[in-house]
Amino acid sequence: MSVLPFPSFLDDVKEKGLKKAVFEVVDESVERLTAGLNIQDLREAIRGEAPSRRPNPRLRPHADGFWLHMRPSYFNSDVTGLYPTFRLGWLSTYFVFFETITGIFLMVWYTPSPQVAYSDMLNILGNVPLGQLIRDLHRLGAEAMVLIVALHMMRTLFTASYKKPRQFTWFTGVILLALTGFLSFTGYLLPWDQLALWAVTIGASMIEATPPEIVGTNLNLLIRGGPEIGANGLLRFYLVHVLALPALLFVFTGVHYYKVILHGHSLPPQKENKGEDTAKRVPLDKRVYFIPDVLTSEIMWIAVTTLILIVLCVWFYDAPLENHADPQITPLGTTAPWYFLWIQGALKLGDKVFWGIIFPGIVVGGLAVLPYLDVSKSRRFADRRVMISVGLALISLSSWFSYMGLSEFAVSTSADSEILHELTFPPAHNHIGKLLPIPFEELKPGYYTTRQFEYGVDSIPQAVEDFNALIEQPFTADANITRNTEEKEIAAELTAAGLQTTSITFRPVPGDAPELYAVMEEFAHLLEINNSELNDAWGAVVITDNQIGLKRLDVIITWNEVQTEGGKPVLGENGEPVLVLNELGEPIRRFNVVHIFIHENSAYFNN
Repeated sequence: MSVLPFPSFLDDVKEKGLKKAVFEVVDESVERLTAGLNIQDLREAIRGEAPSRRPNPRLRPHADGFWLHMRPSYFNSDVTGLYPTFRLGWLSTYFVFFETITGIFLMVWYTPSPQVAYSDMLNILGNVPLGQLIRDLHRLGAEAMVLIVALHMMRTLFTASYKKPRQFTWFTGVILLALTGFLSFTGYLLPWDQLALWAVTIGASMIEATPPEIVGTNLNLLIRGGPEIGANGLLRFYLVHVLALPALLFVFTGVHYYKVILHGHSLPPQKENKGEDTAKRVPLDKRVYFIPDVLTSEIMWIAVTTLILIVLCVWFYDAPLENHADPQITPLGTTAPWYFLWIQGALKLGDKVFWGIIFPGIVVGGLAVLPYLDVSKSRRFADRRVMISVGLALISLSSWFSYMGLSEFAVSTSADSEILHELTFPPAHNHIGKLLPIPFEELKPGYYTTRQFEYGVDSIPQAVEDFNALIEQPFTADANITRNTEEKEIAAELTAAGLQTTSITFRPVPGDAPELYAVMEEFAHLLEINNSELNDAWGAVVITDNQIGLKRLDVIITWNEVQTEGGKPVLGENGEPVLVLNELGEPIRRFNVVHIFIHENSAYFNN
């Protein structure tokens, strides 16, 4: 007999035997963990069998458990297929938890400081086991989450699932969409690379348009933490990203789920009579219980979605990481994140106060109050032609504005700047200047020009001789020995850049530098295809030893200036560009020179 006030496990072993006693302990533990399902219940559910106990134990976890009280105990069979929900609501919730889990892993290895944030990213990619995979999953999941939440709202709009009594459910969905966008936007800055810095700079600058001016200016300072985004701004974005926004997201996700459970999942429009809402009245023959049917379906969706994300990240997707953020270097073609492109595109239409603040406010506010404006009782497609047209117009306009937000739309950059950017710019937007990945040993000191390709200089000795005869004379800033004004001006540019120009002699690209040869050939091709804007243009690359293990590359473009109208060259009667002439009636020669430094250990690679 036990000395304890309750029977002990040893007493049970004596009385029932070890096997039965252990089974009862395990069975009781399982029932407590599942809030009502014992081993037999679980076995029957997994096998798809009807429950043997009454009342149905599969309903108890929804009444007695913590997690499943947020899920209905049964669904209408009309909403368990792919249509009408397309599982977008469930996938939105999945990405909330997916991003939370992957984000926590990244937080362990990340410090929100401009001095170490970028090195932490490199450490995650190179030294942390599976660090690159987790970062790729987190970044891809963030992009997918914005898209899925937007599609979920779109589906709700077209099926009129926002109608009474679900107006507030829709309102919380609009808030969740906004929170999702801002979550992804604040996380954009954390890698502290060029893409992050300038994309967020553009996004934050939109706030500056908030009227009156004093409010916009101070809001901009509040967000950035100073005149420019720096340590204060990075810390603020980090805290908002990992604390403030996730807290709000979980609160409103809970409210949204509560309202969905309270009113039920709306049925397909054709399944309900006009003005009726029968979602809560589910006939017995149409009930699909959460355990096991819906639960196993959702587990399948989790597994498939996770597998797709992993496959994409292992074989097809790499989260971008560009050069360390540099406020002094502004990349060409910088845009806001794609989900804010529609605002950036709208800003190109005119006043930044209206298009940057008032217009987005009207759009978001209109979406929030939509259920209170559309009070018609029917949810059927045939009775909602106006609202469906409004939805399609909204999609069309957002797509068009997003296209307008691209850097290619209504932004004019001179051809010489674009070519120099193409050749020299550090890694940006998954792009790298063509000169940077050239092997260090191929960067032979010398003066190389695209004229080489105009005269067909290759391995033909006579062509090489003609080429050298053309440009073999010294190229200097001294007017007495410079052949023409063009070369004197280029020499002056090089002298201003710090190069000695007393004896510059162009020569063909060495035969043991095939990648340098290919880049120079591409340089000549870029000048050729832009010949309408860059008349009689030629370029040069000057390579010098700056110090041991470090080379300096000066890239030169020179051309005849042409007349332009509306950003396009003016053509004469002969179809040739009209040149701009000086007082002597001679073409005005223009130049653009940039320089970069390449270290032997820089390890640039083509993407």
